[in-house]
Amino acid sequence: MDDAAAVTRALAQVANPDDAVELQRFFKTGPGEYGEGDVFIGVRVPATRQVAKRFVDLPLAEVDALLDSGVHEHRMAALVILNGRFTRASGTRKRDEAERERIADFYLAAVLRGRVNNWDLVDTSAVIVLGGWLFDRPRDLVHELGADPDLWRRRVALLTTFGFIRRGDATTTLELAPRLLEDRRDLTQKALGWMLREVGKRVDRELLIGFLDEHAAGMGATALSYATEHLDADVRARYRRLRRP
Repeated sequence: MDDAAAVTRALAQVANPDDAVELQRFFKTGPGEYGEGDVFIGVRVPATRQVAKRFVDLPLAEVDALLDSGVHEHRMAALVILNGRFTRASGTRKRDEAERERIADFYLAAVLRGRVNNWDLVDTSAVIVLGGWLFDRPRDLVHELGADPDLWRRRVALLTTFGFIRRGDATTTLELAPRLLEDRRDLTQKALGWMLREVGKRVDRELLIGFLDEHAAGMGATALSYATEHLDADVRARYRRLRRP
């Protein structure tokens, strides 16, 4: 029977100690850094995804055990498995709403107990699970997560709206973004600017321009840079001049 231990053994077989050292550094696991205390065994994301494909039907209790692991790649594998299950339950021919709700609730519980706790973990999962589940439902949860001071919950809120943007709906992103302008943490700034950029690229450029006309003066440099990077150079320069130091 497949269990969490089988997944961890499979990951260990493809782990590279040299990659572990590099990943520890890249994901800022040192004292005082955003990933402080996170542990890597050296499995790159493509290999993690290949392992996860072998355990697509892993019981949720075993997925939970992976999420509670202190090893980053164990949590990543768990989230890739959840993505697969949610996507399968969302099939166009036969949608399983009960399963979709079960996965979404399970994922949210993991977020709230701090197990989706690095930017790659958030970015891999929030857009698919919560972005898929909440698209045609009330979105109060997105605003609740966005109002939480926790860095990762805020990023989950922003990346959840990417699921809406991909389907042509920028409303929640544009409602949430002004509330996060004063959060100058780098990972919030990058996610905020990224989502605004995607509004302009995927939904409507004029929605982005309207947001920038109103809010550019109060934006952080990083968010503004990300949001405007696909605009013409003279337009980018104009918005940079508007920004208050």
